[in-house]
Amino acid sequence: MSAEDLEKYETEMELQLYKEYRDIVGQFTYVVETERRFYLANVVDVQVRNSDSEVYFEVAMSDAWVWDMYRPARFVKNVRVITFKDVNVEELDKPDLRLPESGPFGG
Repeated sequence: MSAEDLEKYETEMELQLYKEYRDIVGQFTYVVETERRFYLANVVDVQVRNSDSEVYFEVAMSDAWVWDMYRPARFVKNVRVITFKDVNVEELDKPDLRLPESGPFGG
């Protein structure tokens, strides 16, 4: 496999991963970013820990999806991450009512 073929394959995998993300993001409540991974999850618990005067974070997630194109299964029941780096947790906006794009109420 040439370098060009490998680059094309990785680009196609990244596009496929983005499409999967776009299709499932509405099923999740939180976006979690660590230094190594990007997650979608419905339950997130971040605990600040101290060890030998160093602070680290323990992040537990349930009902999660992992942004990783090399994983064969991206849906994960439980995830536990230990990190000394920043953790970003954002709650996704969930509109209460979505009208169909076509039909009697859509355009």
